Amino acid sequence: MTYIKWAFWGVFWLFVAAFLHYTLPQRDTVYVTGVEIKLEQFGPNSIFWSSPDAGADAGGGLVERDVRFIDTTQASGRVMVYRNEDTGFWPPYFKFDSANLQAEARNLVSNRDAPQWVSLLHYGWRIPWLTAYPNAISVRPVDGPDDTIFPWFNVIFLTVFAALVWGITVRWRRFKARRIAPAFETVDNAIDERRAGVSRWFQSWRR
Repeated sequence: MTYIKWAFWGVFWLFVAAFLHYTLPQRDTVYVTGVEIKLEQFGPNSIFWSSPDAGADAGGGLVERDVRFIDTTQASGRVMVYRNEDTGFWPPYFKFDSANLQAEARNLVSNRDAPQWVSLLHYGWRIPWLTAYPNAISVRPVDGPDDTIFPWFNVIFLTVFAALVWGITVRWRRFKARRIAPAFETVDNAIDERRAGVSRWFQSWRR
């Protein structure tokens, strides 16, 4: 039973960690090599994209619509492609200006010989086999590829989240010790008394 409990909580916290890693903002220092708009078709991978516009269903369970993309290159030479979609109210970035962000990214396009380094804020994962792209939230110029911005929001959020989990855990253990454990002890005692009574009855019957 102990192994089942630990396995359950391990899987639960693994999902929580994956959800936070996907949703919380991250920053990449890159230079923009191009912007484009492509027609994308969505199926089972639609959970990694923003909700389609009303009436955009193409039938057969598939959806087609235009999506903005931002092509970038990192200091290591690795390329990274971001989608540029509005988030609405979830995830709670309240991004409704993807068109403006596309114009800002277009204005920052550069090349390897004269890179204009930028700090690109985003969330999400790049999963090629699922055609999933991280979603760009904002872009701002920086001095160079080594320029970093301390993730204050993530640190504060995770600190508050950990404190909340710790507080709930402590209160649950106290409640369990005060209410649940005595109740189980009372039930166990009643069962023991009943067993003892039955045992005495059998012994008297034998005599």
